[in-house]
Amino acid sequence: MGQGTELGRVRGLGSAKEGAHHWWRQRITAGSNLFLLIWFMISLTRLGGFDYETVHAWIASAWVAVPLLLLVISTCWHARLGLQVLIEDYQHDESRVVTIVLIEFFLAVIAVTAIFSILRAALAGA
Repeated sequence: MGQGTELGRVRGLGSAKEGAHHWWRQRITAGSNLFLLIWFMISLTRLGGFDYETVHAWIASAWVAVPLLLLVISTCWHARLGLQVLIEDYQHDESRVVTIVLIEFFLAVIAVTAIFSILRAALAGA
């Protein structure tokens, strides 16, 4: 084993064996965001108008509500992964744990609010 490995393991320094997994999740969510945002933009351009009734009827379709839910989940998850890396890389004191928890709570509130709104519109019907 390398020099300082035991001390680093005791202090919690070094590889946590999660870097590649985290990196792949971030790339997968980035790819899904790309495809879902392309769908979203094309779908919006094909929409007849942007008044309340038209948009509500559009969201009431299962073919729209499901991809919208996936877009919200994927975007919030991607933001969480990216912000976690940003904080871990640039904030070096103990407050980074608090910051990560606050960001996760904030993104969870955003995701739950958006999911509730989409489901409410979708299940209410046109």
